Amino acid sequence: MSVHPSSHAAPSGRKPITLHRLREMHAASEPISMLTCYDAAFARVLDHAGVDCLLIGDSLGMVLQGLDSTLPVTLSDMAYHVRCVSQGNRSAWIIGDLPFGSYQQSPAQAMESATALMQAGAHMVKLEGGDWTVDTVHFLTQRGIPVCAHLGLTPQSVHALGGYRIQGRDEQAAATLRLHARQLAEAGAAMLVLELMPSAVAAAITASLPIPTIGIGAGADCSGQVLVLHDMLGLGHGKQPRFVRDFMQGSGSIDAAIRTYVSDVKARRFPDPKLHAYL
Repeated sequence: MSVHPSSHAAPSGRKPITLHRLREMHAASEPISMLTCYDAAFARVLDHAGVDCLLIGDSLGMVLQGLDSTLPVTLSDMAYHVRCVSQGNRSAWIIGDLPFGSYQQSPAQAMESATALMQAGAHMVKLEGGDWTVDTVHFLTQRGIPVCAHLGLTPQSVHALGGYRIQGRDEQAAATLRLHARQLAEAGAAMLVLELMPSAVAAAITASLPIPTIGIGAGADCSGQVLVLHDMLGLGHGKQPRFVRDFMQGSGSIDAAIRTYVSDVKARRFPDPKLHAYL
């Protein structure tokens, strides 16, 4: 596959994905496809393959920088990679992660950090955390910045959570997740990532909210799905979590693998409730 850096044409027949379009998809129960993306070359490939949302995740710390966690990733790192992705993308919705330490201090700090990512080319910012982020979500959305919230396993809090563990398995923890999801939606979050939780918990949250949920290790009943790009291309290191599927198996190219991912998410063939979910 050749990629032409000078090409500025949008994929044939594909209109730009906007927040309004994402809301239409959610209302029509059309699953939303999302993958992480960190550079212009892959942004072109994902965009042309029909991926709805490109997430510049702070996972780049582990995937690109070889770190043990996302914690050392800086706002400058994130802005650089958001800018790279925005240069290669023409029609997908771009979401930039607010990295650890860039929004926890105050809503004003979050606004400054979100401004940096939006000016670099993000259409939306993502932040992790439950009820303590509600004021920040409200502050940002009232100032015109779309926000994606993130509940369940929140990697920036991995040490406080005791490692990469499934969240919400007992009723009290599940009830807390449901409460925080509702609070974040009411505060103005336009999207919610649900990571590493029992399928039934994610399904209950999804059914209760007026906004789309995007699952990763959260079962098949979310409004959409996301995976780390390198994991779904079989480039992950060591034993992969059960929610990861290697889409390169049986595919003749990276483009074909990504198109299969989009197709399988849209047709609800992925994730498989028996293979990729947690009870």
